[in-house]
Amino acid sequence: MATAHYALFVDLENCGAKIGTLNDVIEKVKIRGDILIGKVYGYTDKYSDLKELLLSNTFNVVPSIRYGRNQKNNLDIQLVLDALDVAFTNSLIDSFCIVSGDSDYVPLVGKLKSMGKFVLGISRSEAASSVFINACNEFQFLESVSQGKSSGRSQKDEPLTLDQLDELICTILEEQADENEILASELKNILLRLRPDFNEKSFGFSTFGKLLSGLSQRFGSFTVVADHFNLIVQLGHEEQKAAPPQLTRDNYAEIFRSHLRAFRDNGFERINPSILKAAIQNDYPDFTERAVGFKRFSDLLRALEKSGVLKVEMDEQKTMLVKIL
Repeated sequence: MATAHYALFVDLENCGAKIGTLNDVIEKVKIRGDILIGKVYGYTDKYSDLKELLLSNTFNVVPSIRYGRNQKNNLDIQLVLDALDVAFTNSLIDSFCIVSGDSDYVPLVGKLKSMGKFVLGISRSEAASSVFINACNEFQFLESVSQGKSSGRSQKDEPLTLDQLDELICTILEEQADENEILASELKNILLRLRPDFNEKSFGFSTFGKLLSGLSQRFGSFTVVADHFNLIVQLGHEEQKAAPPQLTRDNYAEIFRSHLRAFRDNGFERINPSILKAAIQNDYPDFTERAVGFKRFSDLLRALEKSGVLKVEMDEQKTMLVKIL
């Protein structure tokens, strides 16, 4: 399986410049391939808490220098120039990730695609232009990338625990298109991209295959299948899981409030309703708006608005957004 080689360009203002969300973006891309080039735009001293994360991932920074009224435009132009320079001069790069939803980047996306490059876009739903979303080969909302999963991150300098490793492997498997399976050798390569200090011996196993079998037996989140000379890791089946929790008319408002609070704690003030619904269905797979007495999801949102849980807004493109109160 060929490994994608990424150039990652991050508009700090768009991603909120928080350690957690930036780390989520980096991990999302590392699951897909190697990040050979990384740059962030709009860096200032107030983002100094990002310094260790940026240095450990060998990112370059483009500082935000205040001069005149077109500071943001200057940074946007610099990002475009840098991306084109990489596309024309670095033959190793076959994929680009642009963390911004600005429609001004659509011509850049078009040029990169015409050169045979894969373009992944990531942006806050509040700032994502529908034109930019549709222009990318693939697009993900930042809220979904940061949706409650730690992706196996532990505190600084602390090794992964077994349950964190199990969660990280499941996250990797969920990213494998529709198959939800991967060769064990490729899985280990991805783990090493995410955690260069990873070693199965630190968990008490002599081989990676034995570690996978041990995790499978302990947690039951995935299965390990032998196929001739290969080991294939597959995401566990639904019947192996406990019965999902239920969302009812009596508890739905508090459950929505709790999910919205989690988004707010991650630095999001507004989110797309589809992101909120996906977060609810992730924890409550059987949820439908009709099950709690509403014909449409928008009707449910209006009821939550009356209860003071959220506020429904429309952006300039007439797209509905949920403001978190």
